Amino acid sequence: MPNTLQFFITQLAASLGKSYVLTQDSDMAPYLTDWRQRFTGKALAVVLPGSTKEVAQIVKACAQANISIVPQGGNTSFCGGATPDNSGNQIVLSLKRLNNIREIDILNQTISVEAGCILQTIQEQAAAQSYLFPLSLGSQGSCQIGGNLATNAGGTNVLRYGNARDLCLGIEVVTAQGEIWHGMKGLRKDNTGYDLRDLFIGSEGSLGIITAAVMKLYPLPVAQWTTLVATQNIASTVALLNLFQKRAVSLLTGFEMMALESLTLLEKHFPQMTNPLQNKPAYTILIELSDHESEAHVRQLLESILEEALALEIISDAVIASNLSQSNLFWHMREHITVAQSEEGANLKHDISIPLVALEQFVQETNHLLKAQFPGVRLINFGHLGDGNLHYNVSAPEGINSQKFAQTYEKPIQELIYAQVELFQGSISAEHGVGQLKLDVLRAHKGVVAHELMKTLKRALDPQNILNPSKVISV
Repeated sequence: MPNTLQFFITQLAASLGKSYVLTQDSDMAPYLTDWRQRFTGKALAVVLPGSTKEVAQIVKACAQANISIVPQGGNTSFCGGATPDNSGNQIVLSLKRLNNIREIDILNQTISVEAGCILQTIQEQAAAQSYLFPLSLGSQGSCQIGGNLATNAGGTNVLRYGNARDLCLGIEVVTAQGEIWHGMKGLRKDNTGYDLRDLFIGSEGSLGIITAAVMKLYPLPVAQWTTLVATQNIASTVALLNLFQKRAVSLLTGFEMMALESLTLLEKHFPQMTNPLQNKPAYTILIELSDHESEAHVRQLLESILEEALALEIISDAVIASNLSQSNLFWHMREHITVAQSEEGANLKHDISIPLVALEQFVQETNHLLKAQFPGVRLINFGHLGDGNLHYNVSAPEGINSQKFAQTYEKPIQELIYAQVELFQGSISAEHGVGQLKLDVLRAHKGVVAHELMKTLKRALDPQNILNPSKVISV
């Protein structure tokens, strides 16, 4: 290691303590590979600050030494957004020690949390006060709220409560110059110029490092009812969604679509999660209603809507969870599809969104094109249909080496799917961000004007390009 870099590391260790500046390969290893094990980098050091002030000190030191920083939360990124490059000259700045719940304000219905707080911990702290923090993800036991905000995470409750951005009232940010912006007011109305909060949310640590946030809370529902429903096509599924939105309005908190192929793969690896619906429907829809009045009111409304859907021949079958255990099983079915894919081997994931009016045509045409050009491919489609987010995933044909298939066909399959997304005016990233995975295709997707505006913002806020370079956008 050059003397200048060694001196830099020595200074960091003197400031933070040696135990919080990791330089041994074995100590750094868990921070250098992304969750999907698609990207592995090298680092000069992994640094673990314990406060916003220490984050600011680190950023200032890096700016002076011209050393770039890769902010990292729970390291659950699907797009390599928190993985360093291979130069070995970047530091990984882990926010895991910034894990304090600063305040729960019952009157304002907010919770102020540091960026390293585990999402599930925030949910549990809110529930202890009889409140709901509605952001819910499959990785909630390990992902951190700072990363959720940096990627504007979605999840299963977006239909009712919105993305992470919609749940956030204020943030604290360390800028690329090592200054601290204290934006933690927690106001619901603040019309004073540019909305800096929304600028940093979703920027994946490329414009500033989020160190804390004020998040909204909601009264904890007293009743929740969950059902699995059978539909034969996407048109019927969208009609069902429309019916529930009209009849249930804000009581509709979950509407998840699972194609037959996805549940077939689930049952292969998790036979205890057998679909209770008869005749293996083309689509199984998971629906949840929540209310603050009574269980009887929700149950009666759910049954009434399902009866109407049967009469309209929108659905062919339905099973209502009889208890909490069965409700949890329904949700576990949905959440374990991704795990089943991992058990099956390498697969090509596409986190997209499509206007609901065009979703059926998109799926029909794209399925046809893929099966024609790549015979035998398995299409594992599921998603948060209520907000148009479809996880459109491609697995290798039966008996084919999945790793080799993914390596050989990833680019042409991605190009085909993204071309279809553009044709139907959708988005190539609905909730997982851009990271480094989609960096090269972002310009074509966003268009020249939007892409140049993003580059202008990056250059203005981070002129040295030290914050997560080559993620989201290249300058």
